[in-house]
Amino acid sequence: MKRILSNTRSIALVGASNRPDRASYQVMEYLLQQGYRVFPVNPQLAGAIILGQTCVADLEDLDQPVQLVNVFRRGEFAADIALDAIEHEALCLWLQEGIRSGQAAESAAEAELEYVEDLCIKQVHQQLLG
Repeated sequence: MKRILSNTRSIALVGASNRPDRASYQVMEYLLQQGYRVFPVNPQLAGAIILGQTCVADLEDLDQPVQLVNVFRRGEFAADIALDAIEHEALCLWLQEGIRSGQAAESAAEAELEYVEDLCIKQVHQQLLG
């Protein structure tokens, strides 16, 4: 995980929120402070500005590649997001704490995509690189 976080510069944050009390907002804010380029993804907030970044509806709306897709959506959505991440040529799929998906893990393994599940990227970053 340390290698993943050290080598990553761009992150799509799927399930982004514009509410400061939400974990996805706090994690995005932290990642931006750590120097990552973070692109918020949420169809309900597409076009909104979150922490200075324009939110897009889904990964296919990003006009540049991202290395890591960080997921703040329930597990039943993770398999489809994994396929989108593979199609977008991401290098890693990271499911936040409390999120698991056997199908997403399978898809990631088949595509040789790095895969992390049920861990908070902010907490792991603080422990390993903070």
